[in-house]
Amino acid sequence: MIGPAAAEDANDDLLFADESSDSDAPDRHRNPPWLILIVDDDHEVHAITRVVLGDASFENRELRFLSAYSAKDARAVLAAQRDIAVILLDVVMETDDAGLTLVRHIRDSLGNRQVRIILRTGQPGQAPERQVIAAYDINDYKAKSELTAQKLYTATVAALRSYQHISVIERGRQGMEAVLEAADHLFAQPTQARFYEAVTARLAALLPQPGAVLLCADAPAPGAPHRLSTASTAANGPAPALPDAAQADVRATLRDGLPRWTDGHAVVPLRNRRQAPHALCVLTDTPLPEVEQRLIELYAGKAGSGLDTLHLLERLQEAQVATVHALGKLAEYKDEVTGDHVKRLGRWATAIAHELRARNLFTAELDDEFCGMIGLASVLHDVGKVAIPDAILRKPGRLDADEMSQMREHAAIGGSILRDAGGAGAGGAGERNCLTMGAEIAESHHEKFDGSGYPHGLSGDAIPLAGRIVAVADVFDALLHRRPYKKAWEVEEVLDLLRAESGRHFDPRVVDAFLTVLARDGLPQVA
Repeated sequence: MIGPAAAEDANDDLLFADESSDSDAPDRHRNPPWLILIVDDDHEVHAITRVVLGDASFENRELRFLSAYSAKDARAVLAAQRDIAVILLDVVMETDDAGLTLVRHIRDSLGNRQVRIILRTGQPGQAPERQVIAAYDINDYKAKSELTAQKLYTATVAALRSYQHISVIERGRQGMEAVLEAADHLFAQPTQARFYEAVTARLAALLPQPGAVLLCADAPAPGAPHRLSTASTAANGPAPALPDAAQADVRATLRDGLPRWTDGHAVVPLRNRRQAPHALCVLTDTPLPEVEQRLIELYAGKAGSGLDTLHLLERLQEAQVATVHALGKLAEYKDEVTGDHVKRLGRWATAIAHELRARNLFTAELDDEFCGMIGLASVLHDVGKVAIPDAILRKPGRLDADEMSQMREHAAIGGSILRDAGGAGAGGAGERNCLTMGAEIAESHHEKFDGSGYPHGLSGDAIPLAGRIVAVADVFDALLHRRPYKKAWEVEEVLDLLRAESGRHFDPRVVDAFLTVLARDGLPQVA
């Protein structure tokens, strides 16, 4: 057991007193206490340790003691408490090497390299210091006979300081990984609305303690920040309103682009080049440590870059949409087909894609991107007709064999034009976009499910799904409306054709989905 040291002065003597309850101590510190685990089979050791260190504090945080009277008990405590800072560990308990075995369990089985372990033994012969220090990952070794009050305090504070430094380094490492992972998530958001939701939610998840995160930008009314979106880890429901002091700091940060840190909130600018000034406001109950401040600033920098990237992507998408519509209008002009046809075609194709997805069909292809893209891409289905002579396109009667052969070339021509424009190679490799999907549609929407179509005689699932969908929608809409070479059909006639050609011309799954869409949304009214 711990004994007094004769060589120390009176202030360094060990003092014995009744063990006091942790719950009796007043809450003098806002910060959480350091957890100290005492592992010893001698109850008096626990009592003396609490008396000697009971009033101690480090970095404005008091000490809270946990007790285990065997290595087995200690394992249970360590499993329940992952943030223990220091373990005061006896060697000889239920077995002669129970303490040393526990050290191996902590370091190897639990993988806990942060907790500081001070070995205290009343029988140094059972665990010689030199051998133990060399063989076990412990941080200090004390014989109980030499452990005075001052030495116990010094050893504990030194262990806490070491634990603090290691925790800061580990928190920084984990925080960096989390920031980089969160940045990847932000860069994957397709719209500003989704980006705003993600930027606050991800920062809230990064915080070491519950809090609310608000993304703020200049409001139309001068002097008042506008809360774009919020995320809170504190509770379900909306985050609290910005206090007056936080609002003032948000306004200041939006003006000068400088971060501000206080006990109750932090405001960090979201620096970007192309958007109005933004700032992240974090509402906290305690001041944020320096490592958290650095991580939040790093995150805000990544988020600002993400906002710039999203802006550029949106401009690129707008340019691509404009290109698609320009090409579609060119084909309409050549073919004397009204723009209403491609609009209706896009709506039908989109509705069919969503219905197929609702049925869990083609799950490898029918993702959000496909469903959001097919309506626009379908505009390009007949773009290859720009290469077909007007005399053939506008001929009022049936085409002869040679004219039909030339007309059929528009599918391959359209696929080639759009594939090159979309950056895909001859084999169709490359990133999917409206132009590359348009190339698939242009080249395959005249293929037939039984293999009798053109230009390549593809059959079944070898025909791209986008082409199979547009084939049904295109034939349906084309037959319902007058063309230079034919009269408009009645709706029931067209539906009968779709049913008759299901499995021959058309993919039966697509036909069935389209019929469901028409039954749900209503048949079109044709003048």
